[in-house]
Amino acid sequence: MHAIFEYIPLIVFFIFYKFADIYWATGSLIVTSAIQIGYYLLKKEPIPKRNLIFFGLILIFGGLTIFFHDDAFLKWKVTIINALFAVVLIVSQVVFKKNLIKEMLSEGLPLPDNIWTKLNLAWALFFLLCSLLNIYIAYNFSLETWVNFKVFGLMAMTFVFAIGSILALYKYLPKEEENSDVSAKIDNKPE
Repeated sequence: MHAIFEYIPLIVFFIFYKFADIYWATGSLIVTSAIQIGYYLLKKEPIPKRNLIFFGLILIFGGLTIFFHDDAFLKWKVTIINALFAVVLIVSQVVFKKNLIKEMLSEGLPLPDNIWTKLNLAWALFFLLCSLLNIYIAYNFSLETWVNFKVFGLMAMTFVFAIGSILALYKYLPKEEENSDVSAKIDNKPE
C-alpha cells in the first residue's frame, strides 16, 4: 500500500498532463507531494527522507518550471534525482564504508559482503543510466515521449532491474533443505 501511496503524485501528474498541459501537471505534482508530506505530519509519523528530498526538488524545479514557463527545469529534476541516488550509493560505500543497499535489504538475506558491494555498484550504475537516459530523451524527443518515459519507462526499468537483481541473488540464498537440516539439528539437540 505504501508503494502505491508514493506513486499518487506521479499518477496525478500524468492525468493533468493528458487533460491540461505540462504546467498544470507540474503544479499538481507539487500540490500532491505537499499533501503527502502533510499526511505524515497529521499522522504524527516521521516523514521518510526520500519523500522530503523529492518534495524539495519538486518544489524547486517544479516552481522554476512554472515561474519561467520552461519545462527544462522539470526534466532536469529527474536527471538530478537519479544522479543523486548513484552518487549517494557510491560515496556511502567508498567514503563511509557503508553499503546502503545492504542496510535496506540485509534482513533475511545472508549474502557475502562482496555480493553486497557488487549489488550496491550495480544499483548505482543503474541510477546513473536512468539519469543519462532521461536527459537524452528529454532533449532528443517530444515532450509527450519524455512524459511517457518519466511515468512508465523509468518505472518499468526499475521493476525489471529489481527482478533481475533478485534473480542474480537467488543462487546466493540458502537452500530450503539446508534450512530444514539446520532446524532438524536444533530440534534434535539434547538438552
